[in-house]
Amino acid sequence: MGDLFDSEVEGNAGARGKDLAKKNKGKSAEQNSPAQLTRDEAAARIQWLRSEIERHNRLYYIEARPEISDREYDLLVQELAELERRFPDLRSPDSPTERVGERPIEGFEQVVHEVPMLSISNAYSHGELREFDARIKRLLGTQSDIEYVVELKIDGVACTLMYEDGKLVYGATRGDGMRGDIITHNVLTIRDVPRKIEANVRGRLEVRGEVYMDKADFERVNAQIVAEGGEPFANPRNLTAGTLKLLDPSITAKRPLRMFHYAVGVCDMPLPEFHSDVLKWLSKIGFRVNPHWSVCSSIEEVIEKTIEWEPRRKELPYGTDGLVIKVNQRSLWEKLGTTAKSPRYMVAYKFSAEQAVTRLLDIQCQVGRTGVVTPVAILEPVFLAGTTVSRATLHNADEIKRLDVRIGDQVVVEKAGDIIPKVVRVLTSLRTGKEIPFKFPTTCPVCGAPLAKSDYEVAIRCVNASCPGQLRERILHYASRDAMDIEGLGEVLVNQLVERGLVKDLADLYHVTVDQLAQLERMGRKSAENVVREIEESKDRPFHNFLFGLGIRHIGAAAAKLLAQKFPDLDALQKASREQLAAIEGFGDVMAESVYQFFRNEQNRELLRRLKAAGVKAPNVLWQPAEKKTIMTGPFAGKTVVLTGALSSMSRDEAKRQIEMRGGKVTDSVSSKTSMLIVGQDPGSKLEKARKLGIPIYNEEQFLEMLRATPI
Repeated sequence: MGDLFDSEVEGNAGARGKDLAKKNKGKSAEQNSPAQLTRDEAAARIQWLRSEIERHNRLYYIEARPEISDREYDLLVQELAELERRFPDLRSPDSPTERVGERPIEGFEQVVHEVPMLSISNAYSHGELREFDARIKRLLGTQSDIEYVVELKIDGVACTLMYEDGKLVYGATRGDGMRGDIITHNVLTIRDVPRKIEANVRGRLEVRGEVYMDKADFERVNAQIVAEGGEPFANPRNLTAGTLKLLDPSITAKRPLRMFHYAVGVCDMPLPEFHSDVLKWLSKIGFRVNPHWSVCSSIEEVIEKTIEWEPRRKELPYGTDGLVIKVNQRSLWEKLGTTAKSPRYMVAYKFSAEQAVTRLLDIQCQVGRTGVVTPVAILEPVFLAGTTVSRATLHNADEIKRLDVRIGDQVVVEKAGDIIPKVVRVLTSLRTGKEIPFKFPTTCPVCGAPLAKSDYEVAIRCVNASCPGQLRERILHYASRDAMDIEGLGEVLVNQLVERGLVKDLADLYHVTVDQLAQLERMGRKSAENVVREIEESKDRPFHNFLFGLGIRHIGAAAAKLLAQKFPDLDALQKASREQLAAIEGFGDVMAESVYQFFRNEQNRELLRRLKAAGVKAPNVLWQPAEKKTIMTGPFAGKTVVLTGALSSMSRDEAKRQIEMRGGKVTDSVSSKTSMLIVGQDPGSKLEKARKLGIPIYNEEQFLEMLRATPI
């Protein structure tokens, strides 16, 4: 029986055949040598790497639940960059190697960073720090020692604050480095953010820093979230990221966020020559600067600081995962320049992962949405890197064999990047002889169906399409932000829906009633009504969100948008040939085959029929007809339009595109020349200004009606 949402395409990877699929599927960066791949093999590997990196970006930045360490992520990006260097014709402008950080989130207004907020390249050893220093000297043409400033790398979320004549204008996230989300309503709740600079500061001043949460506050807030029936956050950074994305500042205010300030972006005033003096100046005019920074006269002094801080970091009340090393003389920054993603004048030294020794009590297997069975180590609880750890991943059967881990063993556990607990080695010298070897199950631990292993991957899968373990993960994926964005449909609730048989597939979600939900644990009637309303509203989520939510193998959020741009609706997509799919820019044979097989699986087709019958409309707001045309009649023709607030039906960029295709012009600010203002949720100051100027104002429903009245 085929997997309902998991087209098995590894064995049908086009002309490349089994050897190529086996070589490229699911391997880590260390397991692939870019120099040994042919162009066709590289194309397939690049496709997989981009999809995987996008998935990890989404998990880290958007969902705040990363699965891998920074080091593992860097290896994936490095491999992709090397392949793109070897095969420049395979490069793409939307490749993860061309972007910084997260994409802006739909639901927030965006701002363009006049000075880009680039990421920082990482160093993981003293040797890499010396290489960084040698590169600086080579670029500057000097052999003299370079003076550096060493600062703690706070484990939080980057944020920027813009002031004009000393008054706070907005706060924003880093976003993709070029554009960020405006989160002023949330940063105003942070006590370390001055609303007004008391010093005589003229013109614009952009101050950048890191928003974080103290460890003690994290434990208290997390306990409160659990008490209210919510899902706990894995660590303080995740909770901080989730809090900054809230639309309701009254909730944010109950979560004590803090902020350290460490840099200046735009500034209309002359700044000191040295970065160390900039830090002193920021502190003097009222910004909270982390006190644990120092000036080092050489890279060897920097290395001494890394040795000093490795044990000291545990004494801090907040999380820090490394040190940031910057050239102190700011006039050298411009000479050193930047790469596409990172400044050359700074580097982040990452501390080694914290480790602890504990006993492995059991090994349990869990089933993911694609049927992959993952072994999890059940541990004697141990405190590690700020949290108590009782579970750790063992990845797969091959990893268990490599470690030779047995139930009852004393094991070394570490948090990769201080986030993901994993077993790194077994203390075999402490064995008593009573330890029990683990035998990987042959049947699914959830449904009892036989497990299967492909020749082309290390994963072992449950092939039962009706397996409740897979269903839980599919529902959670379907309800996630980049998919159908169903707020309130969390793990605890989904588990109950599946266990009680209320939901047997995705279509059943749309038949759940308030009365049924109200009878479940941690669900009052008001909460039940909210969830049912969210489920109902999801019927009108855009087509690309729906496609991503279906969980088609190899199709991430970006690929779903590519499909939506090429096919107007589900009927057209289901009829697409392999050739049509493979011809999509950014697609390849593996992705095309996966989509093609998905829509030819009768179980999948039946599910789609049931979803349609349940009222899921999934309107396509991204479709681009083969011949683009601009309409010069209608409500937008020749008009100047301004958008404010979040639109639930489409992104800001898509709304702009729709208006421009209908002959309109979209600008960022309201003036006497503005023809109309389109207002979404949580509008900004533009609304009040439009009212004062007497400019026509339309809500989202009226806006959509105007679009429908002038179809493209």
